[in-house]
Amino acid sequence: MAVPKRDAVLAAAQEAAREAAVAIAETGTVGEHVGFVMDEDRVGTHYFDCTAVAYPGWRWAITVTRPPRGRAALISETHLVAGDDALLSPQWVPYAERLAPGDVGPGDVTPKIDDDPLLEGGFEATGEEDVDQVGFFELGLGRPRVLSAEGRDAAAQRWYDGEHGPETDIAHKAPAPCSSCGFFVPMAGALRSVFGVCANEWSPSDGSVVSLNHGCGAHSEVDMERSEPEHIEPPVLDDNVLEIVES
Repeated sequence: MAVPKRDAVLAAAQEAAREAAVAIAETGTVGEHVGFVMDEDRVGTHYFDCTAVAYPGWRWAITVTRPPRGRAALISETHLVAGDDALLSPQWVPYAERLAPGDVGPGDVTPKIDDDPLLEGGFEATGEEDVDQVGFFELGLGRPRVLSAEGRDAAAQRWYDGEHGPETDIAHKAPAPCSSCGFFVPMAGALRSVFGVCANEWSPSDGSVVSLNHGCGAHSEVDMERSEPEHIEPPVLDDNVLEIVES
């Protein structure tokens, strides 16, 4: 695309552009002239600093034009536009995408996602009492939806990589893994082979999902090192030694 040729008439209309900016701006907020740019043939924009405290980095943009063979610049548009270093509001993000883990508080409700790939249709009763009893306990019969394989894998990876997985500092320094602790409660279903819940009130993981190879210093079968009691010999008094004390 060809670059518009510089127009001397429009470039010289700096004062007219300033007057147009002053006419729309809050008193005292039109600063120094910072540039002129040709937008199209016979159309250009003059820029002035905006000195308003609320708009740092913004500029007044006054577009001027002239008809063919015209010798005077005409005011076309007046705007307040953001500069390269302007203070801008954050980009708007839809509510459903704006929520982050931990944001939901008392009384809050998250939007329902009908086609959530992390969920799938729940299991239905078979009518056989023994089978359904196991199903209610292990599979959660009666719920409209349950975790899909993708949802289970995503949760497992998140937990394993989190603060209750095997790669934390407390796990590296633990004397034994959670899998051998009496306070470790295994989970049901497919996650049972990797995770359980800590039931030790003295552990920093109490009530949390922990991996089998996580660990902490509150392990049920590990005791602290006990040092041998220190034995101090009683002092020996030698009556044959004379101690001279100056008065």
